[in-house]
Amino acid sequence: MNDLSDRSKDIGPFTPAPDDDEIICRCEEITKGEIRRAVHDGLFEIAEIRRFLRCGMGLCQGQTCGRLVKGIVARELGVKPSEMEPATARSPMRPVEMSILGNEQGGARK
Repeated sequence: MNDLSDRSKDIGPFTPAPDDDEIICRCEEITKGEIRRAVHDGLFEIAEIRRFLRCGMGLCQGQTCGRLVKGIVARELGVKPSEMEPATARSPMRPVEMSILGNEQGGARK
């Protein structure tokens, strides 16, 4: 098993690819090239990439792009996706106005 926390690992220079403009995370509009560039800039863990690029933090919470992001990162690092830590999965959520939550039946109203 590879130690993905070893930042001295040489993965080679970033070389642009023809499909780098492909949108991977639709919620946050993150491209394959942005993810690849982040890996070559030293972000080797999914959690770091999520915090830096916000991929997987949109409306779907990574349900749509999570496996794609993990596959891209693994390919760039030369490891199997199964060797990487799993991304934190969250349920898809939508913002809810406080007035909706405060209007429960039977609650005290002012």
